[in-house]
Amino acid sequence: MVIIEMTNQIRVKEIEEGLKWYETLFNRKPDFIPHEGFAEWEIVPGCWLQVAEGLPSEVSGPLRFGITNIEAERDRLVQQLNIDKFEIFSRTEVPVKWGTFTDPWGNQLGFFEYINKDEEKARMKMLKKSFL
Repeated sequence: MVIIEMTNQIRVKEIEEGLKWYETLFNRKPDFIPHEGFAEWEIVPGCWLQVAEGLPSEVSGPLRFGITNIEAERDRLVQQLNIDKFEIFSRTEVPVKWGTFTDPWGNQLGFFEYINKDEEKARMKMLKKSFL
């Protein structure tokens, strides 16, 4: 497995209030707003913070890692770590498909995969440059 990116999502009760707070924190507008009630900032190359409208949870996460084949990784984890087979989701306005699972201690983790493989290749090329 090669991890190519990661996201971390937090929830806020009111998205407008949350957006103002995080815009102030990062001193800039979100980098991506794919749909109502959701915004993302790329904190460092390949590391995103997602702010979503919803009830804040006592459980942190999900912390999702960008990979190149979500189905294969899901199958591997089901077999090797005995996790429940998690559902893979997508939305037409979101450029990735994603899924979430839980570790033995209740932490939410997950994976996401670019639907457009050209975009995925561009991200991987950028990351290679970042680590040289």
